[in-house]
Amino acid sequence: MTKLTLGAHPYMLGFEQLERLLERSAKSGNEGYPPFNIEQTSENSYRITLAVAGFSETELSVTVEDRQLVIRGRQAEDDGGRIFLHRGIAGRQFQRSFVLADGVEVGEAIMENGLLHVDLTRAQPETVVQTIQINKPSRGKE
Repeated sequence: MTKLTLGAHPYMLGFEQLERLLERSAKSGNEGYPPFNIEQTSENSYRITLAVAGFSETELSVTVEDRQLVIRGRQAEDDGGRIFLHRGIAGRQFQRSFVLADGVEVGEAIMENGLLHVDLTRAQPETVVQTIQINKPSRGKE
C-alpha cells in the first residue's frame, strides 16, 4: 500500500511546500523548556507567551528566519560566589521555533512579570475570482 502525501494527492496541487514545513516543524528540536501558551486573541491575531523567569530582555532574542519565528534565551554566566543548596529555577539556554504561515506577521514582543508575549497577526487574503477564457485550438496553415 502506498502512502498518500499532500504533494501526491490529485486534488491538492502545489502543497509540496506545506509538506516540507510540517517536516521541518517536526524536526525543529523543541524541548519542553521553556513552557509556553498560544492563544487566539481575535479572529486574525494570536499571542505566544513563554515563561522566561530569570531572563532579562537583553538575554532574549526574537527573530524571523525563513518563515520561522525563533525565540532564543541565553543567560550570562553569573556564579557571583553564590552557593545554591537547591537550584530549581532553570536558567539554561533555549531555542523555541514556530513555523509561520504565509501572511502571518510578527508584531511586538512584550516582557511582563517573567512572561514574554509575542503578538502575531494574520492578513486576510482577498477573495479573487478569475475567469479563464476558453479558446479554440489554432489550426495550422495547410
